[in-house]
Amino acid sequence: MEENKLETQKGNNASKDYKEQNKKYFKSRPKEKKNDSIPNQKGRYNKKGDGQNPNNDKSKPYNKNYNNKDTQQSNVDLKKNVEINAKIHQSSLSIHSQVQFNPNGKIRITPLGGLGEIGANMTVLETQNSAIIIDAGMSFPDDNMHGVDILVPDFSYLEIIKDKIVGIIITHAHEDHIGAMPYLFKKYQFPIYGTSLPLGLIGSKFDEHGLKRFRSLFRPIEKRKPIKIGEFEIEWIHITHSIVDSSALAIKTEAGLIFHTGDFKIDHTPIDGYPTDLNRIAYYGEQGVLLLLSDSTNSHKAGYTPSEASVGPAFDLLFSRAKGRVIMSTFSSNIHRVYQAIQHGIKYGRKVSVIGRSMEKNLEIARTLGYIEIPQNVFIEAHEVAKYPDEEVLIVTTGSQGETMSALYRMATDEHRHIKIKPTDIIILSAKAIPGNEGSISNVLNFLNKAGAKVYYQDFGEIHTSGHAAQEEQKLMLRLVKPKFFLPVHGEYNHILKHKETAISCGVNEKNIYLMEDGDQIEVAHNYLRKVRSVKTGKTYIDNQISAIVTNDVVLDRQNLAENGILVVTAQIDKAKNSLIQRPRIYSMGIISNKDTMNFNKEIEDFFELFVKNCKKELYSNQKAMENEIRNSLRKILFKKLKRYPSILVNVIFY
Repeated sequence: MEENKLETQKGNNASKDYKEQNKKYFKSRPKEKKNDSIPNQKGRYNKKGDGQNPNNDKSKPYNKNYNNKDTQQSNVDLKKNVEINAKIHQSSLSIHSQVQFNPNGKIRITPLGGLGEIGANMTVLETQNSAIIIDAGMSFPDDNMHGVDILVPDFSYLEIIKDKIVGIIITHAHEDHIGAMPYLFKKYQFPIYGTSLPLGLIGSKFDEHGLKRFRSLFRPIEKRKPIKIGEFEIEWIHITHSIVDSSALAIKTEAGLIFHTGDFKIDHTPIDGYPTDLNRIAYYGEQGVLLLLSDSTNSHKAGYTPSEASVGPAFDLLFSRAKGRVIMSTFSSNIHRVYQAIQHGIKYGRKVSVIGRSMEKNLEIARTLGYIEIPQNVFIEAHEVAKYPDEEVLIVTTGSQGETMSALYRMATDEHRHIKIKPTDIIILSAKAIPGNEGSISNVLNFLNKAGAKVYYQDFGEIHTSGHAAQEEQKLMLRLVKPKFFLPVHGEYNHILKHKETAISCGVNEKNIYLMEDGDQIEVAHNYLRKVRSVKTGKTYIDNQISAIVTNDVVLDRQNLAENGILVVTAQIDKAKNSLIQRPRIYSMGIISNKDTMNFNKEIEDFFELFVKNCKKELYSNQKAMENEIRNSLRKILFKKLKRYPSILVNVIFY
């Protein structure tokens, strides 16, 4: 009995010891949430899970060493996987470093227009033996370039390399990319490669300038199909812009692949249903791109540029409310904007009158080539507009930039032969001001408002959207292309500088970016990008009314006349008596007011009286020398009096 009692007591003591051990063990563990299936904050599983007890065996205490060893090994494996993927990520960001290239290959890039300005885009790419020209555009003159309608790049550098130029490559049909083509072809003729719309519009220009025979040099291309042009292999890649059928360029060279975006935005819902070919752009990015040249025009704009389709709802709202005529003005080249306006006109039962030479021409070419389809019976001529009720008329016209010769300007100033602005008219200016044109647009807006019309411009919804990429689209292009070197193009210096900052944020090395100016010649090879020299560049002035060049000295003379006026003096001198035969004839303009003319002329006459008496005797035997001496003396007198240097014409007649 005593032994049994002792054994029982020992058993009870052992049981107590075991319970105490377990109690201490469970107290030492962190408390866990009671959930059979969701891991707690420490990553372990309760009850049903095997994180605490791998075998779910309640008879065995949990082995902490077992779990720690397994976790440590798992973390090592995951860390290695992170390192492997990091190398893959890094490799995908610098594709070019893995591509085979010719170590001796180098390309020179020379912008002749489009840098430090908006418009006049023209760039030369050349090897030792071949050269191509990318685009040949025009720009608008400053207000002080009197009698000048457009500016085109100086073609002097082309004279130096003309024997190795193998073609002109056209990205799209905007005037700032093709407007200089007729003037270029009056000097030099090369094959022109591009899609149908640019070639069609260039052909129309050639017809107007008497260059129709050069249509034989047109070379229509197929997108996504590389073609060999000299020492370059070039592929046109579809991109979206504010004109139909725009392209980027993938240019294979001996130094590596050069990618040129042209003007672009990334529109996922374009009017024609053909979005930017991101797949092909990404394909070349994976192949490895040495150099990217990319559109900088909208580099200050954050976010994304809205789709061209975003204009539609605003048009629909305005058309639905209109009780009178609707007059819509935009860039004549923006075929899809015009198309949307016409579609809404048709929807609301309106006849369409297209007014403005360039608008009519561009729309007709787009219809003829099959870019858009519009029934012929919806169109009426300008002289037929008055035959229809106002609520059944849509007028699509040029003049969105306030051009004084445009149809809209003539309507606004009551100078158009067929269309007069009415108070019941709704006028939609579906365009943004080109830098420098703000004053002209303000003038036409004032005329339209004075006529009583309701004008919708930038302050009304989405009646306009840009054709150029904003920052997020520029970033997407940079990430897809992944260039080693970067040249921002198309824009003023502040635009390309901002684009440089965007490129750096997307991983492009700052040392691999150069901010070009017109005339800079950049050389690029697999291991460097540098400026090698500057070439002659500038602008040629064009009078579009007669399609002729205006020389630089003529423009300078006009500026001087506008700013300082002119003085014309004719003097008859008796050489024998060293005296004036009669009072000099004096004519001035832009120097003094009419009421002061008499006193001013008296001062000039007094000057001549003194001059002929005191001038050197030898001047009486040299008419030109006499005229120059009089001119210089008058120049000093007028500057002292007026603080200006008017143009002075002196005509001396000896007797």
